[in-house]
Amino acid sequence: KSRRQRTEEVFKRSRRAATARQERKWPHGVIPYTISANFTGSQRAMFKQAMRHWEGQTCLTFIERTNEDNYIKFTYRPCGCCSYVGRKGTGPQAISIGKNCDKFGIVVHELGHVIGFWHEHTRPDRDRHIEIVYKNIQEGQGYNFEKMDSSEINSLGEAYDYQSIMHYARNTFSKGMFLDTIRPMANPETGVRPSIGQRTQLSEGDVRQAKKLYNCPTCGRTLQTTTGNITSPNWPAAYPAYSDCEWRISVTPGEKIVMDFTSLNVFRSRGCWYDYIEIRDGHWERSPLIGRYCGTSLPPQITSTDSRIWMKFRSTSNYNGNGFRLRYEAVCGGNIRKNSGQIQSPNYPDDYRPGKECIWSVVVDEGFQVGLSFQAFKVERHDTCAYDYLEVRDGPSADSELIGRFCGSDRPDDIEATGNTLWIKFVSDASVNKAGFAASFFKERDECADSNGGCQQQCVNTLGSFKCGCYPGYELSRDGVTCEAACGGYVTTSDGEITSPNWPREYPTNKQCIWQIVAPPQHKITIEFDKFELEGNEVCVCKYDYVAVRSGFTDDSIFHGKFCGTELPPVITSTNNEMSIKFNSDDTVAKRGFRIRFTSDRDECAVENGGCMHMCVNTVGSYTCNCRNGYVLHSNGHGCKEGKYIPTFASIKSGCEHSITSHMGEITSPNWPNKYPSRKDCTWHVSTTAGHMVKLVFNEFELESQPDCAYDHLEIYDGADATAAILGRYCGSKRPTPIVASTNHMFVKFFSDASVQKRGFSASHTTVCGGSLNASARTKDLFSHPQYGDTNYVSGRECDWIITARDGYGVELLFNDFEVEEETDCSYDFVEVFDGSTDSAVRFGRFCGDEAKINVILLHTYSILVRFHSDDTINKKGFQASYSSTALQDTV
Repeated sequence: KSRRQRTEEVFKRSRRAATARQERKWPHGVIPYTISANFTGSQRAMFKQAMRHWEGQTCLTFIERTNEDNYIKFTYRPCGCCSYVGRKGTGPQAISIGKNCDKFGIVVHELGHVIGFWHEHTRPDRDRHIEIVYKNIQEGQGYNFEKMDSSEINSLGEAYDYQSIMHYARNTFSKGMFLDTIRPMANPETGVRPSIGQRTQLSEGDVRQAKKLYNCPTCGRTLQTTTGNITSPNWPAAYPAYSDCEWRISVTPGEKIVMDFTSLNVFRSRGCWYDYIEIRDGHWERSPLIGRYCGTSLPPQITSTDSRIWMKFRSTSNYNGNGFRLRYEAVCGGNIRKNSGQIQSPNYPDDYRPGKECIWSVVVDEGFQVGLSFQAFKVERHDTCAYDYLEVRDGPSADSELIGRFCGSDRPDDIEATGNTLWIKFVSDASVNKAGFAASFFKERDECADSNGGCQQQCVNTLGSFKCGCYPGYELSRDGVTCEAACGGYVTTSDGEITSPNWPREYPTNKQCIWQIVAPPQHKITIEFDKFELEGNEVCVCKYDYVAVRSGFTDDSIFHGKFCGTELPPVITSTNNEMSIKFNSDDTVAKRGFRIRFTSDRDECAVENGGCMHMCVNTVGSYTCNCRNGYVLHSNGHGCKEGKYIPTFASIKSGCEHSITSHMGEITSPNWPNKYPSRKDCTWHVSTTAGHMVKLVFNEFELESQPDCAYDHLEIYDGADATAAILGRYCGSKRPTPIVASTNHMFVKFFSDASVQKRGFSASHTTVCGGSLNASARTKDLFSHPQYGDTNYVSGRECDWIITARDGYGVELLFNDFEVEEETDCSYDFVEVFDGSTDSAVRFGRFCGDEAKINVILLHTYSILVRFHSDDTINKKGFQASYSSTALQDTV
C-alpha cells in the first residue's frame, strides 16, 4: 500500500489472542522492554514518555529488561506500525514503530495493544455506535474492520468510547482523504456526530478499562513528580478498616528517592501483622523489603538504592488512628555500587530542570573497568561547555583525570575507565533547558589480558566484548579465533608482481588483503597497474570493492587513493621506503581483479637534495633538477639562474591528458599565461561528487579566431569523454559564458594546429548542487554537498535534484547517513521529498536531525524531487543517500 496513507497499526488478527483471556495479561502489570539501537535519542525519549503516560494513570509498570524471558522490543518490522495484542508468552515480542509511526499518540496506541486492547471499533456492540462504509475501504484492508465476538473481547462493562486512543479515525484505510470508512452515529438530540481517532492522550474510558483489566487498587496511584506527599485514606481523620492501597513512585534513573515520615498512628501489632505500611526498594511487590511499619514511632529516613519505590498500606482492624503522612523527594547523584544500570539527567525524557548539580560515583566489582554508553544526548550547546554540561572523570573523585566535558547534541563516544570507578557530574544553569541525556553503565574488563582472549595471533579489546585479528598475510578462520594463510603479506624484494586472489579468474567475495612492501632506507617504491577490473560505482566513492594505497602502514600515513571500476589507476610512487596496498571485496559482485608491478629505486633527492639548487625530482634510476618560476637551469644541470623558462616540446607534450576529481580548481591551456604551443591535443576529464554538476567559468580566453573554429579551438562535452553530447566549440577572443554540465562529469578538449598561437585560456571549475538524475536498476549515490565526509555542508544552500525512472518503474530512495540541523518543525535546515518533479506535487515529508537515517522511501511515480535547504547558521555533516528504480508493482 502507499506509504502516504494515514499511518495506522496493521496486523492480521489471531482468534487465539484476546483481552478476554487472562493469560494475555502481563503478570503483576509489569512489562519489561528493550529498544533497538537503530532508533535515535529523541525517538527513545518519546517511547519512554509514552510508557510513562500509561504508568502515570494506571498501575502498570514498564521496566528495562534485565533477564526476563518475556518482554517487548521496540523495533521496526515490514508491517510498519504493529504490535501483538497482550502478552505473547513465548519470549520477546515486537512492537514495531515504522516510518511516520514515531509520534507520541501512535506509540501510546501501540502500547495499548501490548497491554491487551483491541481496536475500539471491533467491539461486538459497535453497530449501535458506528457505521462501517465498506465501499470506501481500500482493497485488501477490509479485515481491519471485522467485528469480533464476546469470546474475544471483554469490554469489562465500559461504554463504547468514541474518544479512545484505540479508535480508528473516520478515514483510516480510505480510498480518498475525504471519504469516511467509519461513520459515528449522530446524537439523536443534536444531530452532531462525535469525533473519533484522537492520538493525543488516553481517554477517561481507556484509563478505567486498563485499571479494571489489571485489577488496580482503588486506593493509591503512580507518582512521577520529583517531590510529593503520601497520606493514608481520610488523613488526618481516622483511616477506614479494610483498606488496601498501593503507591508506585517512579523518578528518573540515576536519581534516588528520599522519604521522611511526618506523622504515624497505625494500629500496632507484633510484626505489624494487621495494619501496616510496607515499603520496597524497587518497582513491584517482590522487590527487596525496606521495612514494614506500624505503631506511633516515626521510622528513620528512607533512601532507595534506585529510582523506584513500591509502597503498600493495609488495614484489617477497626483501630481509630489517623494513619500516616510522609513526604518524598527525588535527589540526583550519589554513590552507585552496581555492575550495571542507568543514569539519566533529572526529569528525563522531559527537559531537565534549571539550577541542578548531580554527581554520581559509579563503582563496579574489583578487577573490572566501568563502561559508559550513551543512548541519547541533548544538552545546551556552548563552545567550551560553560553553561550546561556533563563531565566524566576516570576515577572516584573530582580530582581524577578528566575524560571529557560534553554538551550540545552530538552523542559522546563510548567511555571506558581504566579502573572500577567512574565520576560523573551533570550541571545545568538557570536558563536554557534541553532533553538531557540517557546513558547505561556496566562492568567491563580487558578480555585480551587473559591468555590473549584465546586468540591465536591478535586480540582487540572492545567495549563490552573483544575480537580476534590476524597479522598481515593471514585471515581469521571461521572459528573466529585461529588464523590461516591468506592473500597479502610482508614483501621485502626490490621488485615483483602482486595480483588479486584467484587471478586471472574472479576474486572471491568477502576478502581483505594487505600487502606491506618495504624497501631499503633512502629508497622509494613505485607501483604500476597493468590490469584492473573491480566492482565500480560512482567516482571517488568506491565503497564496495576497492584497492587503497598508502605510503606507510598506519591509518595516518599519506593516502594516495582508493580505486575501483575499470579505469587503470595512475602510477604511484611512495614518499618513503614503505607502501601498503589494501584490497577489499564485499559480499556481492566479483570481477577479475588486478595485477600490479612494483619496483624500488634509490631516492637520490633524499641526500642533500641531490645537489640541486632549487628542486629535486626523483625518477626511476636517476633524478632531475628543476628551478622555481623566474629561473632557468644552469648548463651544469644542478644550479639555477635568473631567466625565462622556455619549455621543450617533450615537456609540453607530457601530461596533456588530465583527470581531475577535486570539487573545485583551475585548468589552463599549456604554457599559460604564455602562448600555447602548436600541435597540441589536450584533454581534461573533470568529475565531482555524485549527484552534483560541474560548472566551468572562463577567467580569460584568447584563441586563434575562425568563423567555424576549424583551427585552434576548445570543445566541451556533457559527460566523461568525447562521445558525450557537445556543449560548445569555442575560439577567438570572446570569453564563453559559464557552462554547467548536466551530471558530475565534464570533458574539455583543446586543439592547436601548426600555425598561429595565442595566450590560450584560464578557467575555474566548481561544483553546483542539484540537477537531473536518472534512476536505474543499478544503485547510485547522492550526496548533500561535494565535500561530504570531510567537512560540514555550507550555509545558504538551496539544492533541487529531480530523480527520474523509466516508464513502468518507480524511484526507491534510501538515506544511508543523515545529519542535518535539528529543529522541531524542521524550519531551519531540512530535506524535502516530493512525489513528482515539482514542489507542487504531494510532499512525502520534510526531514531534519538524524531521524531519516534508515528509512526507505518507495514512490509510485517515475519522477521525484529531492530538495535540500540550509539556512545561514548551524551546519552539520549532511546526508548520503542512494537511489535506484524498481518496478511499480514492487512498490505497492
